[in-house]
Formats: sequence, C-alpha cells, structure tokens
Amino acid sequence: MIDLEFVERLIRSIDESSIDTIELERGGTRIRVSKTPQTPPGGAVQGAAAYAAPPPAPAAPQPAGGNPSAPASSEAETDSAVPEVEVGEDWLEVTSPMVGTFYRSPAPDADPFTDVGDRISKGDTLCIIEAMKLMNELEAEVEGTVREVCVENGEPVEYGQLLFRVDPS
Repeated sequence: MIDLEFVERLIRSIDESSIDTIELERGGTRIRVSKTPQTPPGGAVQGAAAYAAPPPAPAAPQPAGGNPSAPASSEAETDSAVPEVEVGEDWLEVTSPMVGTFYRSPAPDADPFTDVGDRISKGDTLCIIEAMKLMNELEAEVEGTVREVCVENGEPVEYGQLLFRVDPS
C-alpha cells in the first residue's frame, strides 16, 4: 500500500517541476500523476493541455525588399515548401509533453508507429521522444485518424510543440 503523504509529496513535486507526467508502481499498486488531464470516457476533450488547439499559424512573411506584385514562389522556395493541410474544426492537436528529439519509429530501419491516414486508439504509441538518453513513448489519449504529422523524424522538439493532428471522427 502506498502512503498518502508520499502521494501528496509526489503531487507537490510534480506541480513545482517541469515534468508533466510520472507513473510509479509499488507493491502492486500503480500511480500516475499528470498535470495534463486524462481524456474523459466518450472521447470528448475539454481543456486537455496536450490536445489544446492553439490559434492558427500566421501566414508566411514576404521576403524583405521583395516586390509585392511579383510571384511569391521560386524554385528554392518550392523545394522546401511544406504542403498546406486544411485543418478540420474538430481536429485535436497532439503536442510534445517534453523537450527532446522526435522519432517516428522504434529503429531507423523500422516502419513508423503511425502515419497520415492511420486509425489510432487510446494507448497506441504515436512516436518516441528521446530526452537525456531516455526513450519516452508518446501514447494516444484519444481515438481517431491521424491527419497530419507536423515534425520530421530526428528533429528536436520543444515542450508544447505541435506533433500530430488527429480527426476524432
């Protein structure tokens, strides 16, 4: 059995730190303390920080000193342009719970955990975020279809950075 004082100290420690979630098992009892609320049954997400929808990104700025009436694209820009995805109103945004390096698959030669168009369920592994030589699997907290993968494999990510967009329908 886990001591109530221990749990209270653990909650205070997590609350005062930059850690979002911790899970412990002691004597057959499992405890998960998380700043981000769990998704309620039925799939409705209300106020979940990991799936909060930030305001839309601003349009790309025009090049300095460029002619506003000139075409905005060039060969160099076309090669690096990311295709624009029309975001659905009810799509959920999965953000990074920590700073680290984003990996789409468990090994460089393995298939990605999930890809655009894949159906995911609660508990499915979406990606790995490596932080301080620890591989942290990011699990889905909702069911739905992956509509966008917003980070390239091997890229560094920040806390709260958008990783995936999921259509819950």
